[in-house]
Amino acid sequence: MNVEFINPFLSSMLNVMSTMAQMDLKPEKPRLKKNEVAHGDVSGLIGMVSDQARGSLSITFEGSLALAAMKNMVGEAPDEVNEEITDLVGEITNMVTGGAKRMLSEKGIEFDMATPMVVSGKDHTIKHKAEGAVVIIALGSEFGKAYIEFSFD
Repeated sequence: MNVEFINPFLSSMLNVMSTMAQMDLKPEKPRLKKNEVAHGDVSGLIGMVSDQARGSLSITFEGSLALAAMKNMVGEAPDEVNEEITDLVGEITNMVTGGAKRMLSEKGIEFDMATPMVVSGKDHTIKHKAEGAVVIIALGSEFGKAYIEFSFD
């Protein structure tokens, strides 16, 4: 897994959460993920294709963090994960991927993105679009955790 490819996504995630939701997330050490079960309650998954690589990115939020992010972004939030929260996670996934795409483009790496798919529920699974290893990075906050996963061929 190429760090040059991962860092723009991580940086974009931290930037989106800081500017849009006024939340500072603290990245933990990257590790390999061994199964497809998500670590949180709602996930945005987006496929990407370029001449250099093919893969996917997912961003999973614990429900408490997703609800707090919505409250910070729009001033109110539901009591539990619902369609509004899944829409928000899809939009955050789009913003993170768009920001990373801009950074990678500056390095000469271009890729096309699919529309994000959002999955929610306890123990939902994430099936990445690539055959490569899945790298997961937990991002901690006072409201809960988010997890960003990458898999590229």
